[in-house]
Amino acid sequence: MHNAAGDKVNKFTVLTIEDPNTIDSELVDARPLNPLAAAPLHRPKWEKRLPKLFSISALDARGTSLLLLVEIGTMDTSELHSVKALLDYGATGSFIDRDFVCSKGMNTRTLSYNIPVFNVDGSPNKAGQVSKVMNVVLCYKTHSERMLLAISRLGKQSLILGYD
Repeated sequence: MHNAAGDKVNKFTVLTIEDPNTIDSELVDARPLNPLAAAPLHRPKWEKRLPKLFSISALDARGTSLLLLVEIGTMDTSELHSVKALLDYGATGSFIDRDFVCSKGMNTRTLSYNIPVFNVDGSPNKAGQVSKVMNVVLCYKTHSERMLLAISRLGKQSLILGYD
């Protein structure tokens, strides 16, 4: 196979491995003033999986929530922490409490833009927007999976597992 200049091209060259922490192009460090404003055009690839907004439900009489004892392991230090998790079918993401993260000294990742958080009734959540996340391995009995948890103030809960 030859290119336009007539040089021989190797069509079996090795594919490059992309680092999930790299950024497609340079980011502007400024965050939008309007939380619903469009996100920067270029974000880290891992961040593109996150929703444009989160919704948090609450333990209610309809029975949409359940408490589970789980273990979370940090991806960077492999520390294990036991925590009660609220399984909340009304939440559109999975969250970890900011105070819990700080008390355990866990490492976090800063988002290139804040994600607004709303209550199930559509009102803005008092905790404000999500600006940080963390990677964990969540273990429940014989099941384990890697998760990206949004960091927010959760009140009485340390961990909320939503439908994401």
